[in-house]
Amino acid sequence: MGGTRTLLHGVRMAAGHAVRPVTSPAPPIRSRPSPWPEGSQGATEALARLLSIDERQWHALKGQPRRRAAELLAAALVQLVNDGDATPMVEQALGWLQGELRDPGCPQHGR
Repeated sequence: MGGTRTLLHGVRMAAGHAVRPVTSPAPPIRSRPSPWPEGSQGATEALARLLSIDERQWHALKGQPRRRAAELLAAALVQLVNDGDATPMVEQALGWLQGELRDPGCPQHGR
């Protein structure tokens, strides 16, 4: 069998070669065009990371409701450009801006 050739699905193959299934090319995926400019997703994610308040910053920034609102609005933008629901974050940001929401205090500090 060493040098003989085998006919497989109309194609001559050398003996000993692995047989691989023949696949037809997949049809192109047609998605709707994005309503957002190119780079919007990356830009909104970068803004959200920049404005994010981590645990160490929270104590220093807890008296700044506009800062918390900005963090939430940036996260809401990420949701919008990724077809998510931004409404809860926008409503919470409004609560901070209108003074309806405040820092609940830190359980470790007794407040």
